[in-house]
Amino acid sequence: MPTAPKKIPMRQCVGCREHKPKRELVRVVRSPEGTVGLDFSGKANGRGAYLCHDPECLRKAVRSRALERAFSAQVLPEVISRLEKELTENRAE
Repeated sequence: MPTAPKKIPMRQCVGCREHKPKRELVRVVRSPEGTVGLDFSGKANGRGAYLCHDPECLRKAVRSRALERAFSAQVLPEVISRLEKELTENRAE
């Protein structure tokens, strides 16, 4: 008896709004303490939103305030610049 193919979890990028497999996206998480950061493991506690590994998607999400809506909290400019730096560094690896 053939087994059913394994279901691939899909998530939507808050920047470009495209649906992609969860493994192709990076999770941005707001921890219960209120700090915002990237979660490359996908298992950190807190409220999550997903972005492509492209810094342009982060810029789109900031312009449209999508991250603030996803977290129901203000995302400070210092946090945005740190997220952009982390995305750029990890994209090169």
